[in-house]
Amino acid sequence: MPKKTEYVLRLYVTGASPNSIKAINNIKSICEIYLAGKYALEIVDIYQEAEVAKKEQIIALPLLIKKFPLPEKRLIGDMSETEKVLKGLGLQS
Repeated sequence: MPKKTEYVLRLYVTGASPNSIKAINNIKSICEIYLAGKYALEIVDIYQEAEVAKKEQIIALPLLIKKFPLPEKRLIGDMSETEKVLKGLGLQS
């Protein structure tokens, strides 16, 4: 039986801006449809955690970072282009 792949995702947003809310809703929806039970999603508000943004060298938001499985990938935007997000997550070629 194949080992269950765990996706570790971190979404960086700027407070409750329209783009941030859209990105959160879109990525949650994508994860529930395509990665149900196989992902961990952390949402980081850089207004509340500015040091984290500095450490990750974030230059544009919203930003989704796929930490695992490797290689690490970064996707910028509101995550509304499902195919682009799936490709970035390695779920589509």
